[in-house]
Amino acid sequence: MGEAVAAGRSPGATKTWIGRAAAAALGLVLLVATVAKALDPQAFAEMLQGQGLTLGLPPLVAALLALALEGGLGLLLLLGVRRPWSLVAATLLVVTFVVLNGWDWWRAAHGAAMPAGCGCFGNLVQRSPAAAFWQDLALLLSLLLLARVGLPPRAASLPPRRLAAVGVGAAALVLLAWRAPELPLDDVATRLRPGIEVAKVCAGTTPRVCLTTVAPDLVRGRTWVTLVDLEDAAHWADALNRFSSQSGNPPVLALAAASPADVSAFTWQWGPSFPLHDAPAALLRPLYRRLPRSFLVEDGRVVRTLSGLPAADASRGEPTR
Repeated sequence: MGEAVAAGRSPGATKTWIGRAAAAALGLVLLVATVAKALDPQAFAEMLQGQGLTLGLPPLVAALLALALEGGLGLLLLLGVRRPWSLVAATLLVVTFVVLNGWDWWRAAHGAAMPAGCGCFGNLVQRSPAAAFWQDLALLLSLLLLARVGLPPRAASLPPRRLAAVGVGAAALVLLAWRAPELPLDDVATRLRPGIEVAKVCAGTTPRVCLTTVAPDLVRGRTWVTLVDLEDAAHWADALNRFSSQSGNPPVLALAAASPADVSAFTWQWGPSFPLHDAPAALLRPLYRRLPRSFLVEDGRVVRTLSGLPAADASRGEPTR
């Protein structure tokens, strides 16, 4: 009789385990997405501001609160707190992701300029708007539906230890995001790191713009490339001019997300000894957390990265950070 009872209970137990596994997988996806965005909170704040999702708060404050909410919810599901209210919250978050991706896809299909934000997964995953929509719809929606399988009919008591762990984890994620810009994580948090080919650093679909589109000479020779903000030129223009004029240093090329008129005005004011090219923000924004940021290119491949301006010793040997 014991075997019969066990056999009778096995379908329900199987459904419960399916639901728990799906909830944990969904929680892990949300947690990974949170950490990816926390590495560059300013980019995430800019994305929220561009999409009108700051709810009247300062963009960075809205970003930190959103990270705490998304990360806390991910931790809840990962730790097995599978309750109707937590699944409702997950549903709202998943629907928000899918709707925003669908909106970006619609805009891209109608020729609108794509935002230079960091996306749901920061710079860990580079996807087209259409791919982001269908992938998130298929993955997140399927996990969300499976997470409801075998849900207990009556709400169990709240687990205080796990809720405390969620609170601590959410606070840790906010602290990480707050301190991340000061940490040497540029090569992890951006799409620019040693070893990548500059011809593969691209943005957009039609037309597709790459670093070699705005700077074709990067495919050969040795060049320092510095990403700059023209509005902050007083803090870097003279130093970059001096480095570019020193004999023995590789040539310097500056890139800025600016209009041709802004580039012309900068040239008249500062008389740079290096070429300055304008480039789309959607191409440059995923390559830095703070400006200026520099990288050394040899025959089309990045071999050094620096947070700041290029340095003479870094052009000949180890990078200076």
